[in-house]
Amino acid sequence: MSLVLRNLQRAIPLRRVPLRKKIEIVRNILGVQKFDLGIICVDNKNIQHINRIYREKNIPTDVLSFPFHENLKAGEIPQPDFPDDYNLGDIFLGVEYIFQQCKENEDYYDILTMYQKEKQVLEELSRRTGTRLQPLSRGLF
Repeated sequence: MSLVLRNLQRAIPLRRVPLRKKIEIVRNILGVQKFDLGIICVDNKNIQHINRIYREKNIPTDVLSFPFHENLKAGEIPQPDFPDDYNLGDIFLGVEYIFQQCKENEDYYDILTMYQKEKQVLEELSRRTGTRLQPLSRGLF
């Protein structure tokens, strides 16, 4: 099914082709390539606005997700009964915020990719792309 990647910000230059390729690899690894998915890249102002409306937090953030299917446990893949239900939902990436959080030796596109599903896919993604990705949560535990 389709991956819709929209860049609705101009704060950070964004190369959509490498980002799309890595997101497609992540979808393949997770076994959800038959599901529709929307990835929307926004700046701090817009992610803060969405965060305020849906989470009542008036601050920018890195990622907000809006799943199509409700009542799924973390990591559970939907089992749709109808073709129109093959949809994962939308993910808003606060690319300006993410870019500001990157350390100077980190690849911005690798960081965006890792927000999709960190630990489960890092080894396989690294193997397939020849990169050395680290979990974003490293150092927190």
